[in-house]
Amino acid sequence: MHKPRKPTAMSTAGAFAAIDAGKLQPPRSTSQLVPRERLHSALLEARQRRCFVLRGPAGCGKTSVLIGWRQQLLPLGYDFAWLTLTDDDNELSRFLDYLLASVAQIAPEMVREAVQFNGRGTDREAVERTLISLVRGVAEQRRELVLVLDDLHNLTDLGIHEALQWLIDYAPTNLHLVLVSRSSLPVSLGRLRSQALTLELELDDLRFSAEESERFLRSQLGALEPGEARQLHERTDGWIAGLQLLCVGRRKAPHGAAEPTQLRDTEAFEAFFNSEVLAQLAPEEFRQLLHMAVCSRFCAALCAALDADPQAVVSVAALLARLERDNLFLIAVEGSEQEPWYRLHPLLRETLLKHFARLDDAQRRAVHRRAWLWFRDHEQLDEAVRHAVLAGESAAAAELVEARTEALYAQGELRQMGNLVRLLPIEEVEARNMLSILLARLHIYAQHFAAAEELLEQLLVRVPPSDTVQRFRLTLLRATLAVQRDDTDGAMQVLPDMLQPPAEADVVLIGGSLNIRSWLHMHRGEYEQARRLQLDRPPLRVNGVPLLGSASGSLQGRCLIGLSLALEGQMTQAERVYREVLYEAERGGKACAEAHHLAAALLGEVLYENNEVDAAYQLLSAQLDILERVAIPDSVLRVLGILAASQWLAGNRQEAFAYLERLEDYANKLDLDRLRAYSLVWRVHWHLLLGEQVAAEDKLAQLDVLAARNPLHAHSALKEIQYLRQYSQVRMLAAQGDLQGAVHRLQQVAALCEEHGRQGMVVRMHILAAVLETRLGHTVAAHRKVLDALRRGHRFGLLRSLLDAHSDALQLISEVAASTPLDPVLAFYVERLQRTQSQALQASRTAPPTPAKRATPSGLEPLKEREIEIMRLLAQALPNKKIARALGLSPETVKWHLSHIYTKLGVNSRDEAVARMRDLEAGEADG
Repeated sequence: MHKPRKPTAMSTAGAFAAIDAGKLQPPRSTSQLVPRERLHSALLEARQRRCFVLRGPAGCGKTSVLIGWRQQLLPLGYDFAWLTLTDDDNELSRFLDYLLASVAQIAPEMVREAVQFNGRGTDREAVERTLISLVRGVAEQRRELVLVLDDLHNLTDLGIHEALQWLIDYAPTNLHLVLVSRSSLPVSLGRLRSQALTLELELDDLRFSAEESERFLRSQLGALEPGEARQLHERTDGWIAGLQLLCVGRRKAPHGAAEPTQLRDTEAFEAFFNSEVLAQLAPEEFRQLLHMAVCSRFCAALCAALDADPQAVVSVAALLARLERDNLFLIAVEGSEQEPWYRLHPLLRETLLKHFARLDDAQRRAVHRRAWLWFRDHEQLDEAVRHAVLAGESAAAAELVEARTEALYAQGELRQMGNLVRLLPIEEVEARNMLSILLARLHIYAQHFAAAEELLEQLLVRVPPSDTVQRFRLTLLRATLAVQRDDTDGAMQVLPDMLQPPAEADVVLIGGSLNIRSWLHMHRGEYEQARRLQLDRPPLRVNGVPLLGSASGSLQGRCLIGLSLALEGQMTQAERVYREVLYEAERGGKACAEAHHLAAALLGEVLYENNEVDAAYQLLSAQLDILERVAIPDSVLRVLGILAASQWLAGNRQEAFAYLERLEDYANKLDLDRLRAYSLVWRVHWHLLLGEQVAAEDKLAQLDVLAARNPLHAHSALKEIQYLRQYSQVRMLAAQGDLQGAVHRLQQVAALCEEHGRQGMVVRMHILAAVLETRLGHTVAAHRKVLDALRRGHRFGLLRSLLDAHSDALQLISEVAASTPLDPVLAFYVERLQRTQSQALQASRTAPPTPAKRATPSGLEPLKEREIEIMRLLAQALPNKKIARALGLSPETVKWHLSHIYTKLGVNSRDEAVARMRDLEAGEADG
């Protein structure tokens, strides 16, 4: 069977535009490195271990040891990802950005999926999913990856600590974490220690031996007096920063200090540096160093601007080169720019910042003001906003964020927008309606719907009616929130206010209103009107670039055209639309990510309908996690429904029910009754097919409760709950033998579906009614309904809709075709249905759909204790959430373990895993 080309994953290009690239590389300078044979030998021997810890005070050589180890491992085929952390990174979303950026430096494909998760909220589930996606990406690359997290002591956020723990717990065998810190680690390594998978180096391991001290001193000072090396080693106790500072002092004052100084801690370092180095600098050099310290990284042009002398770039560049050459605690870092960039050694920066803090407030603010203006002019917005706030110019920073909001949104930079807002004082955000509206948009983006609703209610009071543009933004956000909540009635309430955008409305607002109006028309059964809005929309551009991506873009609008066709039952036309959108979204990159995911989700439904079940499963299962985060409820409903149906066709009953449980979990999390109803109606049907009458009655009772609290509304998406309830009642009546009652009820619900243009549902109901009429002996009526269903099904390009309606559907269709002269078109259509069913039966006898990217091992790896516990509960047909509750885990952790279990057992589903375990246990018993 021909399989369509699978849409490629979205590129990560541009995903880290706001990242300080200097943090993603180890220091360049190697002039002060001393061979550390004993440490490098220990690290080299332990290179296959999972976690390495280097803990000790500043300046004890942690980073330099790793630079030397890196040089040893690179020729062995190891990749090194590096991240130097500062106190600026002590915020969860920012830390995740930098973590993913560091790995992306090695291979962008490792973080493609994780990038899509990141920024979609910082709740535990979202962060855990991000980390799981990251480690999966690393595992799939198979190459050995060392990830260095340097200066970890700067991170005190509890959310970051939890994320680090997940990273440690889930790390695959080819990921080797290196944790570098001055203080104790905020994570547990007990399990790895018990398995001898760690190597931990403390201060006693890191300090120089007497021989290493002598080699270092001779490399820096040349010839030494007898016993001088030993004396200097004892003065520093092998503390590398102390030795380096003594060398600097010797070069500046060859006869040394008048009194021997003990340099064994940071306080002694500060005092000695002040007296022997800083005091010897020219005033202008000291001032320039002081100004450098306010920035985590700097270049000559920035330093000249900080010194209020932009013409001094040449002289500043010469100073930086001399300081680097003299090893004066200046570290060269890599950057994307042509100009060299540097950062100060943490000990030196801390010393200088104490001097900077002693300046009067006006002087400090002036330096930060020059910094923020330079970063603003060089489009480094994060740094610009941070320094603007420190300069006391929060209002100017807020204006900058406001000015860039719509452009960033159109470019898909919602994550950066969130970071910029978080840098601003909360009172500045609350004082500005535009920023508050942006914050509400970010709440919706992260699925924090209650927070978004509360903020929007406040803004409705604060924004005056005279501010028509901001009021229109509020209207659009209220409608967007309603769409995400599957609340057609709520969106309808604000529809009148969306019909006439103010003349000053920008293209993002106009595009967003058109897309939401299309969505509303669809759920009113007005499919032609929904499409007409998109086809007649004017070309919308931001800074001359077409508005393609985001919820306001034309690609999203074209997805809605496809969805309107699919809802109407016109699958062939819908497929063409989705494929074109995917093609353009792939070319558009990150800015088109939302449209890409939406089109992929909707294409899966078309593939299933065309009986390309394996292709649908491959496409959707690979993207399910991210689709649950980024797609609208309509898309998630279709994705999980198709995944469940494909597993049912493959005979994987547990897996099919698991997807319906997942749909229910999603619906419960976001309080979506319509999606709950779909989960229930499928389970009623399948329980009846399995002869599980009590379970089916229980689900039908739950569906009755939903229907009672959602009465029929002509223009509401919730009207489907009534269709679904009656459809399930038809199934129940038929199972109980009341065929006449089932036919009567089916006629009522089919009429409702017909009234609202749901042709796909009408076709399924006609086929089911025909089967029931046949059992009642009403042959003429049955044949009439089959013929009507065939005509509609052919016109709309339906296959699986007819075959899934009832197990006897194809037999009845074939009987009608044999007894009734059909025109050539319908005869050909019947042949297609027959081939489709034959292919499905053949596929069910062979291997079930194989999840994308999952390899089956040749041998069976033993299950761990936790995995065995999960398998025992899995054998009881418990869903993920109940397994998680029983074992005190999160559902995401259970899913992670299941993925490993499937790989170890060489299976692809719950049903196969349980069967394989029973076979293995039976084999052990026989043995």
